[in-house]
Amino acid sequence: MRSSYKIIVISIIILMGRLNAQQEKYLFEGEKHFKNIKMLTADGENAEAYFSFDGTKLSYQATFDSMECDQIFTMNIDGSDRQLISTGKGRTTCAYFYPDNETVIYASTHKADDKCPPPPDRSKGYVWKLYESFDIFLKNGNELRQLTDTPGYDAEATVSPKGDKIVFTSLRNGDPEIYTMNLDGSDQTRLTFEKGYDGGPFFSADGSKIVFRASRPNTPEEMSDYNDLVENGYVRPSALEIYVMDADGKNMKQITNLGKASFAPFFHPSGKKIIFSSNYQGDNPRDFNLFMINIDGTGLERITFNPSFDGFPMFSPDGKYFVFGSNRFNKKDTDTNIFIAEWVE
Repeated sequence: MRSSYKIIVISIIILMGRLNAQQEKYLFEGEKHFKNIKMLTADGENAEAYFSFDGTKLSYQATFDSMECDQIFTMNIDGSDRQLISTGKGRTTCAYFYPDNETVIYASTHKADDKCPPPPDRSKGYVWKLYESFDIFLKNGNELRQLTDTPGYDAEATVSPKGDKIVFTSLRNGDPEIYTMNLDGSDQTRLTFEKGYDGGPFFSADGSKIVFRASRPNTPEEMSDYNDLVENGYVRPSALEIYVMDADGKNMKQITNLGKASFAPFFHPSGKKIIFSSNYQGDNPRDFNLFMINIDGTGLERITFNPSFDGFPMFSPDGKYFVFGSNRFNKKDTDTNIFIAEWVE
């Protein structure tokens, strides 16, 4: 009897050791804020995974197997029940749940052309393409409704935790600026007016503030390069800083001054800190890690120590979980996967 009990105890210890090893194998030394980290996708390019309002699902974009362009998917937070949400046509980006946890908004080019639009012109260096055929759509079951219909890029939409507003990026007035609209697409209002790219906006947990990334070309050379790219539907994301403003666009304030490509900011649930991705402290411009900073610009803390890419961070609505995209421990260099972890303060 004692012998059987000893075998069971030893088996449990070995199993727990294996489970811990499996979870810790996705971590790098110094990543003290993550616990029980799991990889939710196994291959392909997966990114921009964002929690539903009840914290049970994720919306995200992915390209895998024979797909040519990103399409929008949802899945449970354990990686199960992956479902295609978008039409499967054109290129899509930036999906986000509505407060009902069923409706999803995303940007897509499918109305202009079923085919995948051509990739960015890399002769211009590393640039982001602001496809003018991107418009924002709402998907609920079989219903697909268009929320924006203006010339130029409309994308990067997210929804306020208050459940009353969408914030998004648009090129409708010739410069990439941030706008808000109601959940039905009405009352589209411009919030930013400074020269430079303003995009990637997210509301704070109480819906009172918006955090976003922005470029501010200053020299004649920077301005000339910026104008030439924007006229052709591009931005160069090599110098982006993090900004915060009130939900009505007032009291804009620059938070970071790192002189690097800092993007994908998201508020900590307390509203007192912002987490973002940056190639600051990277060995080369492609080395992106996650950093956290107080909203007054003090207390910069490095969160991840990945020698490749970490980006698109988001806290669950209750603050217990944390999701992000990463190239860590991928099967192929081109793979980006989605990871979820318990957040440790």
